[in-house]
Amino acid sequence: MQKNVPVADTATAIARYFSRAELPTQQQTLGEIVTEILNDGRTLNRKAICRRLLLRLDKAESAEQEAHFNQLIEMLIE
Repeated sequence: MQKNVPVADTATAIARYFSRAELPTQQQTLGEIVTEILNDGRTLNRKAICRRLLLRLDKAESAEQEAHFNQLIEMLIE
């Protein structure tokens, strides 16, 4: 049995779903950074990754983003 849901309710639910933007996973962030470094023709090493993370940390727009980048930096330093 199918339930008839008004279109307005469906559109609101979809908008609510997409408005909850989540931070990328640690793997996604590191993958983006590695790709940037390699595309720039630079040597891939821990220092280069940390540098990019620090740049992103400096431009972080929320406390969640700052925590995300700090966790990645700590992981690389360990």
